[in-house]
Amino acid sequence: MIELPDLVAGGLAAGTLSALALGGGLLRLRRQQTRQRAETTALRTRLDGSLRAFTAEVEHLAARRVPAAAQQVAHPHLAVPGPLQPLTVGTPLGIALENVLLALQSEVASQRTRVDAAAQAGMRGATREIQAALYRLQDALRRLQQRYDDPELAQTLFQLDHENEQSLRRAQVAAVVCGAWVGLAREESHLVDAVTGGQARLAGYQRVKVHNHLEPGTALVSHAVEPVAIIVAELLDNALRHSAPDTDVVVSLEHVHHGVCVTVDDAGLGMTRDERDRAQRLVAGDAPILLTDLGDPPRMGLAAIGRLTRQFDLGVDVSSTSPYGGVRAVLRVDSHLLSRLDPTDRPPAPSAPRTTRKSVPAAAPAPSHAYGTEEAVPDAPGHHHTAVDVDVDKDEDRDGDGDGLPQRRRRRTRPAAAAAVPETSAPPEPSVPPAPSRPARRPEEAAAALGALQSGTAAARSGAEAAPAGGARTAAHDTDHTDEGGAAR
Repeated sequence: MIELPDLVAGGLAAGTLSALALGGGLLRLRRQQTRQRAETTALRTRLDGSLRAFTAEVEHLAARRVPAAAQQVAHPHLAVPGPLQPLTVGTPLGIALENVLLALQSEVASQRTRVDAAAQAGMRGATREIQAALYRLQDALRRLQQRYDDPELAQTLFQLDHENEQSLRRAQVAAVVCGAWVGLAREESHLVDAVTGGQARLAGYQRVKVHNHLEPGTALVSHAVEPVAIIVAELLDNALRHSAPDTDVVVSLEHVHHGVCVTVDDAGLGMTRDERDRAQRLVAGDAPILLTDLGDPPRMGLAAIGRLTRQFDLGVDVSSTSPYGGVRAVLRVDSHLLSRLDPTDRPPAPSAPRTTRKSVPAAAPAPSHAYGTEEAVPDAPGHHHTAVDVDVDKDEDRDGDGDGLPQRRRRRTRPAAAAAVPETSAPPEPSVPPAPSRPARRPEEAAAALGALQSGTAAARSGAEAAPAGGARTAAHDTDHTDEGGAAR
């Protein structure tokens, strides 16, 4: 039987052990709580730091990166700043911030295009009304030119018509930049006429020197005439504006392997590399054109060229330097836009520069008669040139504007002019009835008639030598009568 002191001693020992175990557990718990409290404090500190860094990154995004990204839409050469903390690049936070910038740029570009399209639509409507008013004014001026013969009044009217033509060109260029049609549909025309037509739309056209090296009869298809005239006018306008007023602008028309090139050389200051690159991008027409990209006020010449080159499959290059130190601009017209007109039936305008090339005449069939027409044919071109020169001089003296405007010719036929150049033809044979009378011919037709008259006269003289005596006297009498009439003309 266990005694009481032993039980008490065992109980005390067990209590002591329990107390020691409980104390150790409490101590461990306190240490664990202290460690957890330290970890919590560290985590709270890190969280506060991350929050401050994230706040600073968002503020940097809003203050610096977002405006730069929006400006980069309009000015691609601008750089967008990176994040404040380089370590965020490639992290989920950095990727999320980059996505914000990309979405912003996409929306800005979309809204910018929409706003610019609305502005272009408004300008198209305005330019359409302006063009209609200018065309009405042009018709009124030309009716006045035909009605009055006073030289001073005619001079003033032609100057007003030229100013109106320049206003029409500016309105037409603005309309083209805004996506409108060129505004005019023309028939097939000589390429040199399209070039001089563009020259006539400019102030300072006297400084433009055109050298025509094309084959006679080189022409443009109908839908390419007005675009080529607009492009040439804008290239010449740039050359005239950016070169000294006492220098010339040289234009050369040349055949190349794939078509024809119109080269414009000026003696201006030229362009820097950045200006040349920007001008080449505009005239290439590859990128969409926005009004906000053209400056204030917008400079629309090169943009209009870009629209037309893309729309009509033309090519323009402004990346070269001219031999005179300025800019060389080259317009390339491919073969599928070229046509051919018979220069005899439809010659170029008298004011257009004559080609330096000579056309190769087709071989004529051998004559089956004894008339000496071979000797008379070489003289016909002489008569042709003489008649054309005389008539053109009269036309320019009577109806010109005094400054020699290209392609400024009067369209109305006056009775005096008709009397000055009556219809002529070779004497008809007795069995052929006389031809009915026709209206007065143009100078070119009158020249051709004079050439035919000379050929017929030479043939009649040759036939008189082989005819009987009585017939010879009759032929000689007819020939002398015809020569007198021709001399009177």
